[in-house]
Amino acid sequence: MALSRIDTTNMIEDVPQSKLDNNVNFRNIIINGDMSLAQRGTSASNVSTGYNTVDRFKILRGAGQLNVSQETDAPSGSGFVKSFKVLEGSSGANPGASDTNRIQQIFEGQNLQYLKKGTSSAESLTLSFWIKATVTGTYIAELYDLDNTRQISKSYTVSSASTWEYKTITFAGDTTGAFGNDNGDSMSVSLFLTAGSNFTSGTLSTSWSSVTTANRAVGQVNALASGNDFVQITGIQLEAGEVASDFEFLPVDVNLQRCQRYYQTTQSFVGNGSSNTSQCVGETAIGIPMRATPSLSLSGNFVITDGYTSDYTQSSASIGVYSNSAETRSFMVIIQNLPTLTTAKPYHARHSNSSVIQFSSEL
Repeated sequence: MALSRIDTTNMIEDVPQSKLDNNVNFRNIIINGDMSLAQRGTSASNVSTGYNTVDRFKILRGAGQLNVSQETDAPSGSGFVKSFKVLEGSSGANPGASDTNRIQQIFEGQNLQYLKKGTSSAESLTLSFWIKATVTGTYIAELYDLDNTRQISKSYTVSSASTWEYKTITFAGDTTGAFGNDNGDSMSVSLFLTAGSNFTSGTLSTSWSSVTTANRAVGQVNALASGNDFVQITGIQLEAGEVASDFEFLPVDVNLQRCQRYYQTTQSFVGNGSSNTSQCVGETAIGIPMRATPSLSLSGNFVITDGYTSDYTQSSASIGVYSNSAETRSFMVIIQNLPTLTTAKPYHARHSNSSVIQFSSEL
C-alpha cells in the first residue's frame, strides 16, 4: 500500500497566533505567584520578619500577631487553587511610627537586566494580582530599587470586604540607576498591610525618586486593625510593559526548581563518627544549585543510624559546616549533640525520622 505524503507547508500558519503569543516565556518576574508551593509548611503562627510558609514570599512584621498560611481558597474560575493569607491573630495591629507590615518578594539583579533600568529605554512594569481582605479602602504597592535606594509607590482600592478582587497597577520605567548584574538583591515588590506615620506623613511618591520614607505608603489603611482581620493574595504577576497579561502558569516541576534555588531540604547524609564522640562528620547533597552558599539548619532533632542496628538521636537540633568552601550543591557538615558514637564508624541518615536538613540562600 502506498504511503501518502503529508504537506506540512502551512501547518504553522494554521496555528492561531494567540497560541503562539501565549507560550511560556518566563515573563513573570515573581516566582511562585500562584502560591502553589510551601516547602516550609502550610501554616505558621505569630511569625517574625522572614520566610515562613509560601515559597519566595517574605513577611515584614512591625506590629501585631501575624499568622500566615497557604489556603485552598482562591477566586472562582481563575485557574488558581491556592492563596497566601496573613491574619491578625490577636486584638489588632497598632503600628508605631516606624512600623510596617508587608508582603514582599525580592529579585536578583541578573534577572532584571532586560528591564534596561537606568537608561532612556527603561521598561515600564505592570503588577497584577487577586486580593481578598476584610478591611476596605486604600492600599499601597511599592517597587524598591535596593541598588540605588530609589522607589515608587502606587495606590489601589479594596472595594468589597472579604471578596476576591483583581487589581492591575502600572509603574513607569526608571531612567536613573542601573541594577547590578549579579545574584544579589536588586529590587523588591511590597504590598503594604499597615504603615506607621513615618511612612504616611508625606506625599505618595508615584514617580521614581530617591527614597523619602514619609512618601512611601501615604494613604495606606490599617488592614489588620482588629483581631481576625486578614489579607489574602494569589495570582501575583510582575512583568515588563504597560498592560497586564494572563497569568503565566508554570509546570509544577519548573516552579519547584525556581523555588529551590532559594530554599530546599534533604534527609541525605552519610558520614563517620568523629574524634568528638558526640559528632558525626559527613556529606549531604542537594539537587538544585542554590543562588549562593546557603545557611544550614535542622527542622528538628536529626536521627542517624549505624545500619539499623542502633539509632542515634540528637539531644537538640544542631548542624555545622565542616568545610568553609563556597559550595552551592554539596556540603561537608557536622551533625552535633549526638549520643556517644564510635570514632571512624560509618553512619547515615535514618530516613524514617521527621527532621530534615534545611538550606536557605534567600535574598
